[in-house]
This record gives sequence, structure tokens and C-alpha cells, in this order.
Amino acid sequence: MNKTNKRQGLQIARLLLLPVLTAFFGLSSAYAQRSPIDVNLIIDGSSSFSGVKDEVTSWVSGRLDQILVDGDRVTIWIAGSPSKVVYSGVDKEAAKKSIQDLSPSGNSADFSSALREAASRQSSSYSYTLLISASPAALSSVLSSPQANLLRFSRVEEFSSWRALVVGLNLDAKVKKASTAFFAQ
Repeated sequence: MNKTNKRQGLQIARLLLLPVLTAFFGLSSAYAQRSPIDVNLIIDGSSSFSGVKDEVTSWVSGRLDQILVDGDRVTIWIAGSPSKVVYSGVDKEAAKKSIQDLSPSGNSADFSSALREAASRQSSSYSYTLLISASPAALSSVLSSPQANLLRFSRVEEFSSWRALVVGLNLDAKVKKASTAFFAQ
């Protein structure tokens, strides 16, 4: 193959590559779009959280940066005794600040009421719930409560002194509905 043929081949390849790259990047941004979701963040409010607060705050801030898009609604609970909402809104930076400002106290974390309330507040068709626990006793009390079924569909990520659980709230109803629809066909 002589130099002229090589040069023509490279020019043709460049011309063909441009539309392919344009289509790829154009379609990838279309797939990145999604409807806003509800993000629930339930954080241990017991004194056990105090020792890991900086590590958790850093990790959660990074996680929020990864998952939140414009329009997502964030609700943050401190699972103390009792649990309470400390932030609800769409401002990512305000959500991060509310996490930094948390002041846990007491000996127990009431995850049950926070999970129950988060499950009842779901306004979009999809939600993401993250539960942060620094106290093994707090999780065992949830598992022995009526809200234990809310933890049935979850993923646990273990850290040195704490754990993060991604909880599939109201997932059992969606699974039942999908299976009924599937078997009805």
C-alpha cells in the first residue's frame, strides 16, 4: 500500500469515526437522564455515631455527589430517641451541611420509626434509602420490630466501626405486583 492510499484510508476512517462518536455521546447523555427520585438518608442518632461522624460525613457526601441529580428530593433523619427529620429538600449542599451539623446523643437509635415514616412518604415511583448505623444494638432492635420486613431487601456495606445499608423500601409490594402481572399473561 502506498502513502497516498494510506492517507486516503485515514481520511475515510476519520470521517466515519466522527458520526459514530457524535451518536455515542449524544445517546449516552440521553440515557443519563432520569426522573427525580426520593432519597432517604437515615443516620444513627446514638452516641455511638460520635466516634465515626467525620468518616461517615465524608463518605456520605461523596455518595450524594454520585447519586443525586437535579430535582432529586433528599430527606435526612437522625434516628435518635425519637427519630426526627433534620433536612428535606432538593439542595445537595444544604443536605451535606445538615449532616455535618448533626449532634448525636443518647444510648439508642430509633431506626424503626424513621424507616416507617420514610416508607410512608414516598412521592416518586422510585426511592433510594440509605441507613447508616454505628451501633449493632440499634440494628438488632429493628430486626425484632414490626419494621423488620423493611430491611428484607437491602445491601450492607461494612466499614471498620459502622455500616451502610441500602434499603429497598416498599419493594415487596412492587415485587408482588410485577409477579402478578407476569403470571397473568
